Amino acid sequence: MGHSHGHVEVKDPGALQVSSRLKTFYSVLMFIGAAAFVITLASGNTERAWHAYLLGFFYTVSLSLGGLFLAALQHITKAGWSVNVRRLFESFTAYLPWAVGMGAILLVFGSGHLYEWLHPNVVAADALLQHKAPYLNRTFFWIRFFGFFGLWMYFTKAIVGRSLEQDKTGEVNLTHKMLSFSIPFIITFALSYSFFSVDTLMSLEPHWFSTIFGVYTFAGLFQSTIAFVIIVIAYLISKNRLSGFVNENHLHDLGKFLFAFTVFWAYIAFSQYMLIWYANLPEETVFFEPRSHGSWGMVSLGLILFKFIVPFLALLPQWAKRKLDHLVAVSILILIMQFVDLYWLIYPSLSKNNELVFGATEVLVFLGFIGLFIFSVARFLSKHSIVPFRDPRIQESMHHHVVY
Repeated sequence: MGHSHGHVEVKDPGALQVSSRLKTFYSVLMFIGAAAFVITLASGNTERAWHAYLLGFFYTVSLSLGGLFLAALQHITKAGWSVNVRRLFESFTAYLPWAVGMGAILLVFGSGHLYEWLHPNVVAADALLQHKAPYLNRTFFWIRFFGFFGLWMYFTKAIVGRSLEQDKTGEVNLTHKMLSFSIPFIITFALSYSFFSVDTLMSLEPHWFSTIFGVYTFAGLFQSTIAFVIIVIAYLISKNRLSGFVNENHLHDLGKFLFAFTVFWAYIAFSQYMLIWYANLPEETVFFEPRSHGSWGMVSLGLILFKFIVPFLALLPQWAKRKLDHLVAVSILILIMQFVDLYWLIYPSLSKNNELVFGATEVLVFLGFIGLFIFSVARFLSKHSIVPFRDPRIQESMHHHVVY
């Protein structure tokens, strides 16, 4: 809820001047990630290298799509409070063209080391995989994969492209056009991201069934995207680039989103587990059985503790959602736990005898993807204004005041 206190003249805050320190930071991350991946491949740990690659790939694609989803959500709800932070959501979509290339590498060189259903001899000896073959086959997999990215990039140009155009023209009608594209995008996103999650993650264990898997991965997407946006805001504030545009009231609403989807993730995670545990069907319990014992059992407990309980308690007070340093600390924890969550989804298919496979490879390859993501976001913000200053609802955002 907001109050209007009169018109404020809004000037273009300009684009981000990327510092040499930030350039060095993301360049080093990309270099060590690429080096770690190549070294792991050269050492003969091919499957481990591609599992680490998949983790980083899915993590960063989810952040990018999360940005587009949140931008579209603001248009659908005709939100005024979020105008001053919406460009940061939009900046995440700059990673999508890079993701297409990274995905092509994964499909061409890595998919055979990840998905057993791509091997005809394995399918021939497995009745269930034969039954799933009309969906789980190489040709249809590639069509879906690039089809999804084609749709996502189309809606990025339609929504984000018009937002950038509005910076130049100030045309109010562009706001209505962005709304008209945001509605079909939300529907497209719900279906495509669910299938994308099934294709890239759930099919690592193709004998497993879960009808809620897409919702589970969406919960992680939303939670981690809000967390990353908060960190970007903190960085821009530290550079005095959002003065007069973002205040504790905007942080409060982002903190409420973070809190809400911390609870939502826990609800979906519990729902998936409880229904499978209660039914106790072999084709469903095959997923949770190895994750309930030994070292993987400890990872499962860690997710409950550090992705739900600790963030829940840390974000519960009102002041916690308005204090930037506190929000950043919680956001960093959530981003780390999103990595752990994807590790928990991906790596049991690689580990033998229920033992953890974890080390420098997993961390460094992941950091390489994060470096590429930061590079793409920084590059976007260096070319465009960091605030959509000609949005017709910006006055509401300038005067945003939370009263609850």
